[in-house]
Amino acid sequence: MMDTQEFKRWGHFLVDMIADYYDNIENFPVKSQVKPGDIISKLSVSAPKESDDFKSIIEDFNNFIMPGITHWQSPHFHAYFPANASFPSILAEFLCSAIGAQCMVWETSPAAAELEEQMTIWMRKFVGISDNFHGVIQDTASTATLVAMLCAREKYSNFSINKSGFSHSKFRIYCSKEAHSSIDKAVKIAGFGIENLVKISTDENFSLIAEELEKHIISDLKNGLIPLAVVAALGTTGSTAIDPINNIYEICQKYNIWLHIDAALAGTALILDEYSELRNQVNNADSLVFNPHKWMFTNFDCTLYYVKDKDTLINTFSILPEYLKTSNDDKVNNYRDWGIQLGRRFRALKLWFVLRSFGTNEIKRRIKLHIDLAKDFAEKVCNDTNFELLAPTHFNTVCFRFAPKGFNGNIDALNESILKNINDSGKIYITHTKLNGKYTIRFVVGQTNTEPIHIDYAYELIKEECYRHFK
Repeated sequence: MMDTQEFKRWGHFLVDMIADYYDNIENFPVKSQVKPGDIISKLSVSAPKESDDFKSIIEDFNNFIMPGITHWQSPHFHAYFPANASFPSILAEFLCSAIGAQCMVWETSPAAAELEEQMTIWMRKFVGISDNFHGVIQDTASTATLVAMLCAREKYSNFSINKSGFSHSKFRIYCSKEAHSSIDKAVKIAGFGIENLVKISTDENFSLIAEELEKHIISDLKNGLIPLAVVAALGTTGSTAIDPINNIYEICQKYNIWLHIDAALAGTALILDEYSELRNQVNNADSLVFNPHKWMFTNFDCTLYYVKDKDTLINTFSILPEYLKTSNDDKVNNYRDWGIQLGRRFRALKLWFVLRSFGTNEIKRRIKLHIDLAKDFAEKVCNDTNFELLAPTHFNTVCFRFAPKGFNGNIDALNESILKNINDSGKIYITHTKLNGKYTIRFVVGQTNTEPIHIDYAYELIKEECYRHFK
């Protein structure tokens, strides 16, 4: 067993190892180059009966594990969405792991509960949303969206479904065709049935068409169905499209429908004054989710869920067996009642470390830089007539494809081959989606340490591969 002295020695070693990793991260292939089965073939078929020397564990980590890591913290990572970390957040995770607190109720760690409460207030002010919102830290946006759906269900049924269950489902949930798959999953888990998720058509900018939403609601009402909730996107995953939140709010008010806003990535951009109009629109929602663990330098997992009707949230999830009762229950927030899990990590600690270490001004500077770099990249794309921009660049994601003049072949296959070659090179990592049926390359700017030099490098690499492919 490792004693405190050995822990100190290896702890110092690992801090140096992590620092060296970040110093050299640009030298690693961004996307792991291993093939399926490569890692597991190197691992023992069963756990060792006797303890291994920690040095050999580290050696195996470097030899077996690191080759199978895709380096999300590389400034050359432009795939999916940012999942950026930072040194203050990493150090907070050290402490969180060391303390090993189970933060289910106030009494099990008062500091965890009260820091979480204060961090949701800090972040509410930082983002600039209404103080009518009450916040809690969840693990992921998927969980937060499920929580919102369950709250809408129980509020409508006066908590009778929690008590007696569904006799049959007539509830209808609405979102755009570009909405995230977590909504589909939430609808299934909450018992509505996937057939009751209505995907609304989108316009040329991939935003939900409000008139189509209302048509579906009217039709459902005529057919005896119950319009329950709308999930509006503030930044879809595919293209960061923005749904017309004000128009959707008016429809939700008219038909008494819960409005939830999925701003998992783009919610961070609300800290910038140029998005103040979006802040005002967000204030009309019943609930909102966004992820500091995507684009605010706080490593996974840390999701902020805000809701106006706190009582409905608590009444949806509160269960109080005798063994969880404490003398302070009526004086504090017991966050086990604010979501699905009983067991809770001390997620607020890393958010506190990040906000204090960076300061809000530096966070704003970096987020604005990322958005400016994405728009610079989009401008480069637009200036080359052989490239085609496929969606507006609202935030930090550029959607485009290579469509060379005079090319008569399969453009989708061409772009798919280009993307594969670029990713196989390990120099940068990008991913794709489909917009209006077109194979679309997504280029995302958002890693903590990305600078203009990395964007210039990526553009030249992409351009070189495109034209090499087309010769």
